[in-house]
Amino acid sequence: MYGILSLIGLWLIVGTLMVQAIIATVAHRRQARMVPGIMDPELGHESFVFLSVRTFKNSLENALPFIALCLLALITGFNILNLMIAVWVFAIARLVHMVLYYQIATEKNPSPRSYFYILGLLSALYLLVHLGIHLISLGVGAI
Repeated sequence: MYGILSLIGLWLIVGTLMVQAIIATVAHRRQARMVPGIMDPELGHESFVFLSVRTFKNSLENALPFIALCLLALITGFNILNLMIAVWVFAIARLVHMVLYYQIATEKNPSPRSYFYILGLLSALYLLVHLGIHLISLGVGAI
């Protein structure tokens, strides 16, 4: 049960990335002076193009290491309940971060989205540390 919920959470994380990529691509292509692959450096938080591209890049920067940790956890027999909790905390934090990034255009830090970024980061750090301890225990048991 926890295993399938972990996989559904990972699916949600990947799906969120795909939705963000589509939103950023569509927003970028709708600009009057669009150059593929290049965002106008004059754009800032007042531009949805800027917000959508930054949201997608921020998610990529955070989700890829997290997904790699999840795959390691799945293949090494890490506690599946703890993995499921970490996955869902991360998935929900990234979704809320995305919505807030799109809705609240501010350069102020911390902004409301910062708290959900930190929540996702803490979930990833939890998994990093506890998976490391798990892997060390597997290695010590093999000696």
